[in-house]
Amino acid sequence: MIDRNTVKGIVVPIITPVDDNENIDDVRLRKIVNHVIENGVHGILAFGSNSEFYMFETDEMLHALDVIIEETAGRVPVYFGIGAIRTRKCVQIAQEAAKRDIALNPMFIKPTSEALYNHFKTIAESVSETAVLIYNNPGRSGYSVPLDIIVRLAHDVDNIVGIKDSSGDITFCSELIRQTQDVDFRVMTGKDTTVFPGLCVGAVGSVCSTANMYTKLVSSIYDHYVAGNIKESLAAQFRLNPIRLSQDAASFPAATKDMANLMGLDVGKSILPTEASTGTVLENMKAEMRKGGFLADS
Repeated sequence: MIDRNTVKGIVVPIITPVDDNENIDDVRLRKIVNHVIENGVHGILAFGSNSEFYMFETDEMLHALDVIIEETAGRVPVYFGIGAIRTRKCVQIAQEAAKRDIALNPMFIKPTSEALYNHFKTIAESVSETAVLIYNNPGRSGYSVPLDIIVRLAHDVDNIVGIKDSSGDITFCSELIRQTQDVDFRVMTGKDTTVFPGLCVGAVGSVCSTANMYTKLVSSIYDHYVAGNIKESLAAQFRLNPIRLSQDAASFPAATKDMANLMGLDVGKSILPTEASTGTVLENMKAEMRKGGFLADS
């Protein structure tokens, strides 16, 4: 089982590069793996929301996971996103992956609190020797996993070791930390704009899509904070925020690949029906990238 103490820092939901036929491009995937590691991330999440997990078949994801693990070569922990709606399907994927899992609360349906508890518990118990993190993403699933359910899972299931909380609600995050500190539950924020605030209330890090492109900047928020350089950490967070917020007008998750391609990372197109940003949306993103020093003046 993964050491809880390795669940920390900046974890990047790595972009999934594809070719013109929307097949995963192994060569470019290896390139982005090395890019993020060499520029300071502390972990890689394969097939998070920004990795477009919902666009790929299970065999495609497991193949890409093998590529990522091979290329990472133990340099940073690797996590694997499980986003199926059906509990049985999640169990099947978890058992196939059986590396380092992060489970996503089921989208498009709204289970009762007890059903959510049973969903996560069932997945975790099916891979009892593998660390599992809950994924709370109310912006995408349409509801939040209730605080009391997360607290119960943290205390009841030994291998549920943490959570990626993308609620953006710092009060929720701080209460979650307070109510699970007795079991060393590892809370990571999932909004790129809340890395610093999360650290201030006891989070151990953050899962940030912008770490695909602005890897050194995003990683520095965490690195400065743990080194005691609080002003520098906050300055890095404030430098990131306008760039990240400029993505909100784009079609999700196109902005991540748009910005990566603008910076020469060559990750291919978003998977249809998601389309690349154009017009005012794209120009606004470019403007904030220029202000942040990440794009030359045209």
